Formats: sequence, structure tokens, C-alpha cells
Amino acid sequence: MDKKKLIAVWEKFAEKNDFKLNPNIEIVEMVAEGALNNEKNHGMKYCPCRVSSGDFEKDLLLVCPCNFRIQKTWAEKGECWCSLFVKRK
Repeated sequence: MDKKKLIAVWEKFAEKNDFKLNPNIEIVEMVAEGALNNEKNHGMKYCPCRVSSGDFEKDLLLVCPCNFRIQKTWAEKGECWCSLFVKRK
């Protein structure tokens, strides 16, 4: 999968939710590159702003998009850890 296809998947994922992709395309592209590099190097599209433990079961929670809605950052700032997704206004 290339960067444009991954971003399109994320856009589709966000379509019917209370969040959207960050309007700053540089951030979105940087996260996409990181997730794709993690897939190449570790076999999964792990969120590039989180550190994997090496435990496959635990690290499944880090696959991008991760379950960011349970994180403190989402509640406080209205965005996920890496700012890929932001709350719709």
C-alpha cells in the first residue's frame, strides 16, 4: 500500500465519525510514512508515535489507527496522540 492509498483508507474510516483527518496534510503524510515504515520493519502499521513492546497481543492496540478515543489526549485536546485525527467542530 502506498501513502495515498493509506490516507484514503483513513479518510473513509473517519467519514461517519465525530472526528476527521487533521487538515494539516504535512502531519497526515508524516504519520502515514511512519505507519508504512513500521509495517515494512515490524510487519504491522503501528502508530509511529507510540512505542511497541514486542508483545504481539499488546501491540495490536497500537495498529494505526489505534484506539485513540480512550486516551487522555483525546479527552483533553480533541486529537489523537499523533494528531492524525481531530474532533469535528
